[in-house]
Amino acid sequence: MFSYFSIKDFHTRLQQGTITCSNVVNHYLNEIEHKKNLNAFTEIFANEAIEKAAELDKKRAAGEPLKKLHGVVIAIKDVICYKDHHITAASGILKGFTSLYTASALQFLIDEDAIIIGACNCDEFAMGSTNENSVYGPALNALDPSKVPGGSSGGSAVAVQAGMCMVSLGSDTGGSVRQPADYCGIIGFKPGYGRISRYGLIAYASSFDQIGIFGTNMDDIELMISIMSKPDDNDSTMLQAPLNTAVKEEKALRYCLFKQVMEHPSLNNEIKEKINSIAEQLSHNGHKVDFIDFDLLDYIVSAYYVLTTAEASSNLSRYDGVRFGHRSLETADSIDTFYKNNRSEGFGLEVKRRIMLGTFVLSSGYYDAYFSKAQQVRNMLVENVKNIFSQYDVILMPTSPTTAPTIGDNKKDPVATYLADIFTVFANLTGIPAISIPLFHHSKDNMPFGLQLMANSGDEVTLLQTSKKLLKQYRQAEVTALS
Repeated sequence: MFSYFSIKDFHTRLQQGTITCSNVVNHYLNEIEHKKNLNAFTEIFANEAIEKAAELDKKRAAGEPLKKLHGVVIAIKDVICYKDHHITAASGILKGFTSLYTASALQFLIDEDAIIIGACNCDEFAMGSTNENSVYGPALNALDPSKVPGGSSGGSAVAVQAGMCMVSLGSDTGGSVRQPADYCGIIGFKPGYGRISRYGLIAYASSFDQIGIFGTNMDDIELMISIMSKPDDNDSTMLQAPLNTAVKEEKALRYCLFKQVMEHPSLNNEIKEKINSIAEQLSHNGHKVDFIDFDLLDYIVSAYYVLTTAEASSNLSRYDGVRFGHRSLETADSIDTFYKNNRSEGFGLEVKRRIMLGTFVLSSGYYDAYFSKAQQVRNMLVENVKNIFSQYDVILMPTSPTTAPTIGDNKKDPVATYLADIFTVFANLTGIPAISIPLFHHSKDNMPFGLQLMANSGDEVTLLQTSKKLLKQYRQAEVTALS
């Protein structure tokens, strides 16, 4: 029986000869089959994973040195292009479509001998917070299948949570990596905007989207981001400064929490108490911890949905059934009817809702009232962030106001689902890196929740190192409590 701990440990065992890549791939394929009720995958690349594993075993037997991701089994969200493989964005409009190229970030992993085992379920076109808006049906939380795994990268989170791969890729437009990580009790990391190439990522909102990483330990996350953050001429929005991987000097850090967040009526009391206890412990350990005012909290969700739906209405206009995608069998008496039939049948309810909202806020007479105002809020947030990070190193806040809700809870009220993104969209509006780390379980339902940390743009290293220390500290405390 194979047990996974880390990429480093996995490579050690490979070199010792106690396991092989073929053994490990077969283990994960069996796990995927046994846990298919969780609906985490949209497609499994079984044959090629087996072939790649056998090829890597031969290379190792021949004495070839191991590349950084030799044999590492990775799952990808069904919005990341992989040449000659289906990519559907969990939408009927792209069902059966085969990608013509591979996303740059994914290619960097393949170049290091990673094994891609399958594509993961998600909310359609990454629009959702529960993974219920999928043409394949909802992915289920492995800890409690009556609960959602979060979204939109729910399948990618469940694949790691349930031990069906080692690490996985998702995408984060407003919390779609961090929130499912929180609900599933794993690590979810969203790099700052421009850190990882978006070339080959199906666009939801181009100025917000970022490929993110799910894992169970910080060493894996650090290795993945170091490989994926290579420069890419195909993405002109990438940061020019390379990722700084140097270990920073141990020193007291400056943390802040937003008063309006910690006093928000939607925040569960136990989550609030645990995060306050973290703040107290950090202060006790010699760090500076302040609660500061953040008066823009009530505007961020509105600004986020105005701007992202506007971008989505433009990005999704290409799916018309002419060049590719679903084409209606109904007879159309005009080109307008033809487009209407294709898109009405191909898109799901939530995607239609967001396209219509985005078209509305961009329309004549409403552009200034909504889109322009939302852009002004975004600019204010960016300036606010610059001011905050001139005084602090890390922002602390909850990832989600609650633990994972029950499937179907929010279907009647989409606005309630949108408001659940209140603590995650801030990082996407401002382009800063953010991470969710699992620290606690709720006393009422025993579901996991953790802590969200954010750092200044370009400063992923502070975020990763701080998260690593906190995880180590709290996991040691758990072991002590159990012993």
